[in-house]
Amino acid sequence: MSHLGRILIVDDEPKIRSFIGRALASAGYAADLSGDGADAVASALKTRYDLVILDLVMPDLDGRQVLGKLLAARPDQAVIVLSCVADVAAKVDLLERGAQDYLTKPFSLAELLARVRVRLRSEVIRAGRVTLDIAKLVADVGDGPVYLTRLEFLLLRELAEHAGHAVPKGELLATVWGYDFDPGSNVVDVCVRRLRSKLGFDLIKTVRGEGYQLVAR
Repeated sequence: MSHLGRILIVDDEPKIRSFIGRALASAGYAADLSGDGADAVASALKTRYDLVILDLVMPDLDGRQVLGKLLAARPDQAVIVLSCVADVAAKVDLLERGAQDYLTKPFSLAELLARVRVRLRSEVIRAGRVTLDIAKLVADVGDGPVYLTRLEFLLLRELAEHAGHAVPKGELLATVWGYDFDPGSNVVDVCVRRLRSKLGFDLIKTVRGEGYQLVAR
């Protein structure tokens, strides 16, 4: 029987993982269930999953450890983190570590299914020599695919959508991180440096007094 994608659900609460599993199966996905971190890592390394839905707080290996092990073995593994921790810093930390999305418990099932569909939908953005695969968080500037963290990808996508024009740092901070403008924050600059080191130092230009610009050529 064909399905829309194979998903691993990792949660130590049986009711939650069963609830999500039934919902995904009804929506046309193949769902496997795991109740602890070590088992999840073993399953994900044995079977190629299109997506892993990962609880953050678990008694053995926590979600951060599981995420690290998964991405060390498969950098392109798509992961949505579920957590009762609503702190912005915790969310940013997980996205920086490579999670593609973060959903706070209690969550709406409709929202979770929508986010699953987005993660598994193939969509490509092109700007000059840059190609962005939205589902996989992959960028290609002509030398092959490069895997990015979600924040790196969101920043590059924002620049790609305004290719050839400078985007103010405050606008990037608000759009990508969801922060109000803070002239003392350097998170945008740090993320730009990481993108340059991964994709080439001539890709993103600093426009003094204006912001950053993706070189569209």
